[in-house]
Amino acid sequence: MKMNQRYHPSQILLHAVIGLLIVLTFAFGKYVASLPLSPAKFQLISYHKWGGMLVLLLVVLRIVLRLLKGAPPLPATMSPLARLAAHAGHLALYVLMLAVPLSGWLMSSAYGIPVVLFGVLPLPDLIAANPTLGEQLGEVHELLNQLLLITVILHVLAALKHHFIDRDGLLQRMSLRR
Repeated sequence: MKMNQRYHPSQILLHAVIGLLIVLTFAFGKYVASLPLSPAKFQLISYHKWGGMLVLLLVVLRIVLRLLKGAPPLPATMSPLARLAAHAGHLALYVLMLAVPLSGWLMSSAYGIPVVLFGVLPLPDLIAANPTLGEQLGEVHELLNQLLLITVILHVLAALKHHFIDRDGLLQRMSLRR
């Protein structure tokens, strides 16, 4: 596998699109959760689900591209502990980017509410309807979202540290600019 100093442009594009989708879907989910129960709220929840399923699909594509294209090497100046932290942080991001939408899909299945992608493609229920389990999965979904939020914030702070303090070019790996 060829190692380059930058990610492949398709990886960079997916990084940006997935990041934006996560922020928008998270914020939209918080907004929708604050609304009173109504038919309009159920329609907005379906839009939130679309965002989550799109994130899930794009993250799977991103993982496939990562396996095929690899990743540029970390700066040689990074300590072994910093390298371990970087790898652990990326692993946590990938796990959470998969777990958050899957937990939402499981929650919908447990509540007996189908996920219909873009209003036309019904996705299969992952588990049988069980409202008690649906409530528990709702709590899991919320917890996973909070963990993803914290992990994303740490990821951004680490990237900014590398750019402004370490000045080691790490952030340039995700840039389309040469």
